[in-house]
Amino acid sequence: MPVSQSSPAKTLADTDASAKEGALLERRARLLGPTYRAFYRNPIHLVRGSGVWLYDAAGRRYLDAYNNVASVGHCHPRVVEALSGQAATLNTHTRYLSEIILDYAEKLLGTLPSHLGHAMFTCTGSEANDLAIRIAQHSTGNAGVIITDFAYHGATIATAQLSPAATGSKGVPSHHRTVAAPDTFRDHGAAARGFAGNVAAAVEHMRAHGIAPAALLVDSAFSSDGIFFPDAAVMREAADHVRRAGGILIADEVQSGFGRLGQGMWGFANYGLEPDIVTMGKPIGDGHPMGAVIVRPKLVSSFGSNTGYFNTFGGNPVAAAVGLAVLEVIEGEGLIENARTVGAYTGELLQALQGRHAMVADVRHNGLYFGVELVAPDEATAAAKTSSVVEAMREDGVLISSCGPRGNVLKIRPPLPFARDNAEQLAETLDRALSKW
Repeated sequence: MPVSQSSPAKTLADTDASAKEGALLERRARLLGPTYRAFYRNPIHLVRGSGVWLYDAAGRRYLDAYNNVASVGHCHPRVVEALSGQAATLNTHTRYLSEIILDYAEKLLGTLPSHLGHAMFTCTGSEANDLAIRIAQHSTGNAGVIITDFAYHGATIATAQLSPAATGSKGVPSHHRTVAAPDTFRDHGAAARGFAGNVAAAVEHMRAHGIAPAALLVDSAFSSDGIFFPDAAVMREAADHVRRAGGILIADEVQSGFGRLGQGMWGFANYGLEPDIVTMGKPIGDGHPMGAVIVRPKLVSSFGSNTGYFNTFGGNPVAAAVGLAVLEVIEGEGLIENARTVGAYTGELLQALQGRHAMVADVRHNGLYFGVELVAPDEATAAAKTSSVVEAMREDGVLISSCGPRGNVLKIRPPLPFARDNAEQLAETLDRALSKW
């Protein structure tokens, strides 16, 4: 694998761009406050995107190996055409009749198992998970939700309480339970083998405190936990434990869905699971703000009549047009097969780095989703090295991030049109970044 030359020295345009970025950061802090955080020590001022590429204000091109939200590629012409065409025609809400919303619901439901018969639309993945929890609690009459111990499921009050990756374990209410993620790396995969048993123990712990589970809520790739793909039988057993206790299974497909794992459209299918509810977020619209809840009809019959649901712009005609375009692009451009084949090739390149760099302890992947675990004598050093690798790659023109409770897993999930030459650039750049240590 050839190694390209390192980035050229900074030009006057780079210096001018840096000054402008500094002014933008000051303005950002003044206007948006302290809760907004920018990626990278040297944040990027992006002005344009196309396919797997992002461009900054100085005209520099970056390979995007992180942003799954742009599922079919940044600014895909078919998606942009659908969005602008419908926006120029009509955009309103679902309390009026609209053929395109029904066309979209029908096509989306057609990608899912037949037992999932209703589509309910939202504007974000957080809203989708929030609605799914409401439906689960209403339909089961139970309150508790079981999640993994470093999960992320959203930013509403209900979903933030189920997102210890963002709020910490102390933010999880007492009627919910966390279980260890199915870590396939540490202790020779003991946590992965014991996942179903841990879920069963959480159910029993609930019962001992007068609580019953409404749902087991899982991200099929365990994205925030460090990216794991456990044994399918263990996942099915975990779901069985919750169902026997009166709960249901919610598959959070915000990060793992839409063909990303390369073995079909949905991550949960890799385990042979039959979820009761499936939730989706912004990759559903290539970054357009939309989400969905796909549900067994029997779960919403009572919810619909007693509670009802209305989201002013969830499932609006523009969103429906965008969603249809995304599904057509995935199918028409063979992006699931691309995720499978290019994902396998990328995995081989990353695994080759494991033999070259001692700090690369494990490479986990499925389709175009990769977790590269870096180790060091202590966890703090491993986290610092991981952060430095991410920063070095940014400076060298490739964008990735990190995840996991220890902050030592490189998180790589490029847009689905990622090609073999993109994979080679990713691996070459990572090789250089790792060689700095």
